[in-house]
Amino acid sequence: MDVAALTVFLAPFVPYLVKGAETLAAEAGRTLGQEALEHAKSLWGRLWPRVEEDAAARAAAEKVAERPQDERARGALELALEDLLAHDPDLARDVAELWRQVPPAVVAAVGERSVAVGGKVTGSTIVTGDSNVLRE
Repeated sequence: MDVAALTVFLAPFVPYLVKGAETLAAEAGRTLGQEALEHAKSLWGRLWPRVEEDAAARAAAEKVAERPQDERARGALELALEDLLAHDPDLARDVAELWRQVPPAVVAAVGERSVAVGGKVTGSTIVTGDSNVLRE
């Protein structure tokens, strides 16, 4: 299982999932998509008990909750999840099964000037930013 991809998928939802408030989850569904939210809730529901009892993993999740776009915070969470999954085969199996159920088309772009692609992009240029001028 690609823990990096799992972490990227979960990161935009973590602020809502860590706080656990239904009103925040409803906002996440509107902002990030209801189907994606349901998958994130299933994955996080399985991961959270282990994350909560591991100090490093919990701290990493809380950092992502504060700053979901911060690559360093996401990297810390990725490492923490990798460690948890490596040391708990049952958790790894369950999360891998839940991860397989997430359709590849569920894509979320988070942050200013983010780009989301629901498939492969080859031979293309993706440009973000202000006042860009493209020339051939």
